[in-house]
Amino acid sequence: MLTKRVIVCLDVRAGQVTKGVKFQGNIDLGDPVDFAARYDAQGADELVFYDITASAEKRGLFVDVVRRVAERIFIPFAVGGGIRSVENMREVLLAGAEKVSLNSPAVRDPALISAGARAFGSQCVVLGIDARRVDPTATIPSGYEVVIDGGRTPTGMDVVAWARQAEALGAGEICLNAIDTDGVRQGYELNITCRVAEAVRIPVIASGGGGRPEHLIDAVTKGKAEAALVASMVHYGDYTVADIKTAMAQSGVPIRH
Repeated sequence: MLTKRVIVCLDVRAGQVTKGVKFQGNIDLGDPVDFAARYDAQGADELVFYDITASAEKRGLFVDVVRRVAERIFIPFAVGGGIRSVENMREVLLAGAEKVSLNSPAVRDPALISAGARAFGSQCVVLGIDARRVDPTATIPSGYEVVIDGGRTPTGMDVVAWARQAEALGAGEICLNAIDTDGVRQGYELNITCRVAEAVRIPVIASGGGGRPEHLIDAVTKGKAEAALVASMVHYGDYTVADIKTAMAQSGVPIRH
């Protein structure tokens, strides 16, 4: 069985790591490079950095932060936010990232996924999906709608259908963030996580809601995710990455040591 990954998410706003609840009420926590070094030392399998206001503010991404992080850590990391072109992707990868994460720009221009996969390989292209629970309709049969621009803009697109389309276009991985559980720390949204994982053949990362190690165990077992993203539970010092991985291993989940 493939080992499951613990990935730490660092949302960045104005050069600072920040965290909110359901995409609102963000509090700045500190320097992203220092946070990255801490989680590398704790045994995180990967990191992901999101410039959370780049798309909404229609500006470029924070390449200076990417370079500084790459100089300090020795684990793979992905970067998302403000990536609108193959040239943007190239800039991020050359600055030291292993992967790029596409979200709002990919919804507006799905061909961006294919262009990135052709240029750099599918393994470098992660599709980020922000999902919000809605009443099921003919166009959103799963009951989960894709929203963009940091949760500000509904799209009318069904999450499961968009995940399948992104896989067909060449995405190598999907990071599924459930807005309804984001930052609440009461567990991941296992329903939509499992439905997306069953609908595609590429790895799915559960995101939004991790508060205790048991939540990650549920995400990779009941939710069928290949990895789980954590933020609040490590940012605020409730757990270290090592604590989480030890608990997962003790429960029988294969993890990387």
